[in-house]
Amino acid sequence: MPLFITQGRFTTQAVRGMMATPENREEALRELIEASGGTLRGYYFTFGEYDFLTISEGSVEGMASGLIVGAATGAVTDLRTSLAMSAHEMQDAFSAASKVTERFKPAGAPRGSAL
Repeated sequence: MPLFITQGRFTTQAVRGMMATPENREEALRELIEASGGTLRGYYFTFGEYDFLTISEGSVEGMASGLIVGAATGAVTDLRTSLAMSAHEMQDAFSAASKVTERFKPAGAPRGSAL
């Protein structure tokens, strides 16, 4: 199953709420991801540009639905999700690309020329 890394920020309202009523949101996040057909692999608070980072596994459609629900709450913003691939998966992708490149004509290239 695809692996996804998501980063995001908490809204000011969410931070105020967590200060007023401190709670561990990992279980709620786990339930959301599981309801979307996925598995939570890790949930971390981070310093810097983003407030949190999650690692989850699931389908593209499931990930999209979970992100939509999370964004709809208004508690998180600036969600950024990346597909993560293992070294073996990338090796397979490079192998497949080497076969496709023989049939691909770059824009503006003369007919019959390939990468």
